Amino acid sequence: MLTIRHFTKSYKGGKKAVNDLNLVVERGDIYGFIGHNGAGKTTTIRAVVGVLDFEEGEIEIDGISMKKDPLACKSRIAYIPDNPDLYEHLTGIQYLNFIGDLFSVSKADRERLIRQYSDAFQMTVHLGDMISSYSHGMKQKLAIISALIHKPKLLVLDEPFVGLDPKAAHMLKTIMAELCNEGSAIFFSTHVLDTAEKLCNKIAIIKGGQLIAHGKTEEVKGKNSLEDVFMELIDND
Repeated sequence: MLTIRHFTKSYKGGKKAVNDLNLVVERGDIYGFIGHNGAGKTTTIRAVVGVLDFEEGEIEIDGISMKKDPLACKSRIAYIPDNPDLYEHLTGIQYLNFIGDLFSVSKADRERLIRQYSDAFQMTVHLGDMISSYSHGMKQKLAIISALIHKPKLLVLDEPFVGLDPKAAHMLKTIMAELCNEGSAIFFSTHVLDTAEKLCNKIAIIKGGQLIAHGKTEEVKGKNSLEDVFMELIDND
């Protein structure tokens, strides 16, 4: 579903934020992408979803090149950044309908899915309110709902549990598993290592812009906890 080949991103001065990264996320994967601050996680994610241009390497979504056909790639993706930038002059339901229009979601499917996910995240009663009145957690929930209503083939999330209350975080984990059981894939960054260990079937660890470990979660961590393995890997040069 997601293939990254030799992805390299350099910024002014020649510093490489990410260097020769190769990764494959398959249908049904919940793939955790972990690393310390500045390791290259967000740079990689922003390139994957077509927000950040890149010159070296290739990124494919469902076999389609992000460089050659970004619109087709983006139609298959839902992206939730760590700090969603929503249109605050709209109400919640207006925003969801706007997203539904962008992705050509039918009226029947839209109404059903908006009801399903807004109920799940206890947002239904707030959909008539202006987004400008929402708390950070409510904005995060609205962004999640908007990502789910068009049934993306690839769901990309950057620190998705930040700002969510425990009940909403549990609900998101449940929905993530359901999506993957239906054939979608999830690629997400997180600092919550115990969540990644329990939720993800695959893990990638990035350090200084380079992938230092990746594969099935059980193989990456061995007999240790993911936290122990992560700390050992990032502390060793």
